[in-house]
Amino acid sequence: MEPLNTKNEEMFTPQKQTEEHNGSFKPTAAFVGASWVALLTGIVSYCIGLWNATMELNEKGYYFVILLFGLFAVISVQKSVRDKAEGLPVTELYYGISWFATLASIILLIIGLWNADLLLSEKGFYGISFILSIFSAIAVQKNTRDAKLFKEENI
Repeated sequence: MEPLNTKNEEMFTPQKQTEEHNGSFKPTAAFVGASWVALLTGIVSYCIGLWNATMELNEKGYYFVILLFGLFAVISVQKSVRDKAEGLPVTELYYGISWFATLASIILLIIGLWNADLLLSEKGFYGISFILSIFSAIAVQKNTRDAKLFKEENI
């Protein structure tokens, strides 16, 4: 068996780590773009579905607020988890409330869809677009924070 060629290993490294920073990597433009496209796709499709739905306005409002609540909650979770990982102070109260709000938004959506007079395909549509939106919001927040940290370390 031949030893690995260290010159070729660099080709498979996503980004070379330099001694100038503490191991943070700038997110690639492709990942940043894909995260934003996923976020916008999830939010826009969810909202278009609500706009075209034949439900009462108060029910549309309920589902829209659940989306906003979920997006804010997952960004808070991402921020508090990241702060803890970086050794920044995060109160257990804020950390717990962030997780509670995230789980509450998901549970409230499930309860709303479970009891809604919608086709199963519509329920699935709202569920998938909601999950896509909140997952991609986490990725966008992570990319934003990584890019900022990388920029600060390389100034």
